[in-house]
Amino acid sequence: MPNIKSSIRSVKTDAERRAKNAAVKSKIRTAARKTVEAVQAGAVEEAKQALVHATSVIDKAASKGVLHKNTAARKKSNLAAKVNAL
Repeated sequence: MPNIKSSIRSVKTDAERRAKNAAVKSKIRTAARKTVEAVQAGAVEEAKQALVHATSVIDKAASKGVLHKNTAARKKSNLAAKVNAL
C-alpha cells in the first residue's frame, strides 16, 4: 500500500476504472459469443441482429477508451465476416 497521498488516491481510482472496464469488456465478450452461437446454429436473422448489437457495444467501448479503435474495428470485422459467411 502506498504512503503518498496522491498514490493512495490513484490506487483507489485505478480500482474503480478497472472494475468499470471489466464490466464493459464482459458485455463485449457476451455480445460476440451470442453472435457466434447464432452463426453456428445457422439462424441468419438472429445472427444479423446479434451482429448489430455487438457492433453497437464494441463502438461504445471504443468511444469510451476501453478498447483501442483498431481493436474494435478488428473485432467488428471478424464478427461481420462470420455472419456474412452464412
